[in-house]
Amino acid sequence: MTWDQVLRQASASLSAAGLADAPRDARRLLAHVLECDPSRLSLLTHEAAPDDLRARFDALIAQRARRIPVSHLTGRRAFYGRDFAVSRDVLDPRPETETLIARALEHDWSRVLDLGTGSGCILLTLLAERAGARGLGTDLSAAALTVAARNADMLKLADRVAFQSGDWLDAVPAGSGPFDLIVSNPPYIARDEMPGLDPELDHEPRLALTDEADGLTAYRRIARDAPAHLAPNGVLLVEIGPTQGAAVADLFAAYGLSGIAVDVDLDGRDRVVSGHFGAN
Repeated sequence: MTWDQVLRQASASLSAAGLADAPRDARRLLAHVLECDPSRLSLLTHEAAPDDLRARFDALIAQRARRIPVSHLTGRRAFYGRDFAVSRDVLDPRPETETLIARALEHDWSRVLDLGTGSGCILLTLLAERAGARGLGTDLSAAALTVAARNADMLKLADRVAFQSGDWLDAVPAGSGPFDLIVSNPPYIARDEMPGLDPELDHEPRLALTDEADGLTAYRRIARDAPAHLAPNGVLLVEIGPTQGAAVADLFAAYGLSGIAVDVDLDGRDRVVSGHFGAN
């Protein structure tokens, strides 16, 4: 069989499993097996498929049909024009989080703190986009910090970033602040919303998805503790669920932040809440 025939079979199998993006997923997995860019597959699909490579591809397709995310099968996820290593230990970077990146880059800062850094995609993207800036990422998961450190090495940013294990701002070492910018994409899904989520999320760390409560627990902690770690005129930016804008904005105001704004993502949904500490 040629790769084109194999690819058609794989797309049909994924479609039968109920995957809406079956052809795209099949192409991404084949590109991974053939170690080429997906855009070059058309140059290769007329070639005969060797048995060993086809067996490897078929195994990946079978796993994808069981709703294992493509990123976990390839070990990579694209975010803001860069590839990041991912695993079951971290939340997959998502396009909507790029709203937070764009908002952060509108501000002046040179020291950034990322709370619940996970893969490090937010923190490392910000550092890559701003030469000379330095950052600290915290996470309760030691396994997640291992992934983040790997990404820092891959992006050649290890000399400008540090990682610390611990719970939100309690993990920040004494004397390491203040920070001009604090960012976070905390777990914001309420416990009673979890059963209705996409099956792919079963393969991501539950700790990064839900607070096992109303979805606002982390925001209460961050809004309360962040001002003590912000420099004058410093900015706090958090990603939120699309129904949480007003509630998180109220929390920011309750703990003394000013200039509070709620920004929408490309789909027009509330996605980022920002606030300033001290005079603007």
